Amino acid sequence: MTQENKEKKQPAKAKSTPKKRVTRRATRAETQPEVAAAKKAPSKKVESGQNRPRLQEFYHAQVREALIKEFSYKSSMQAPTLDKIVVNIGLGEALTNSRAVESASNDLGLITGQKPIVNRAKKSIANFKLREGMPIGVSVTLRKARMWEFFDRLVASALPRIRDFRGVPRKSFDGRGNYSVGLKEQVIFPEIEYNSVDKFRGLQIVICTTAVNDEEGLRLLELLGMPFVQLENVNAA
Repeated sequence: MTQENKEKKQPAKAKSTPKKRVTRRATRAETQPEVAAAKKAPSKKVESGQNRPRLQEFYHAQVREALIKEFSYKSSMQAPTLDKIVVNIGLGEALTNSRAVESASNDLGLITGQKPIVNRAKKSIANFKLREGMPIGVSVTLRKARMWEFFDRLVASALPRIRDFRGVPRKSFDGRGNYSVGLKEQVIFPEIEYNSVDKFRGLQIVICTTAVNDEEGLRLLELLGMPFVQLENVNAA
């Protein structure tokens, strides 16, 4: 056998495959496969009925069905509900009292359970000694669970503590189902300690709903427990 035949019979050498680069992320995924799979999968928070606030559960259980029957909605999605609640305090005294903003922010934070934002002037007005950028108020926008909890506390504990309270007015709607009410004192909320208040400050509450008109918005708030003034008292006045 010649030298050429021997060379032909020898098997060809296998090509060496390049080594795969091992990273820290890969080794971590091999050692902890469950943790890696949990990170890849998107987490979806589903709000169960047990985690809903008391008033929101009451709305889904009774109020929505009552609205569907009364206004003959074709779908349950047409039934109006609460969209958001805006609570704000105007601070004209902030021009002369530098601690007014801090005090009002603390009170509003205790009432709503959320840190308020400071509203500043957009333009200067010489007659009011107001300059652009000066703080003129604080406000909070509540949504979802905090919105329902605040409305529940407002209706159940805050409004009944007003002296000689006979109900909130029925005509404070804006034509699109949104309702606004003004309060003279912040101490009607049980979260505020009477002795720790430096000054009584009024606040405005705007309740925004998904109702298309004032009639539906009024009926929604009535079923949720808003204490409107009785029609007999309105006629008598």
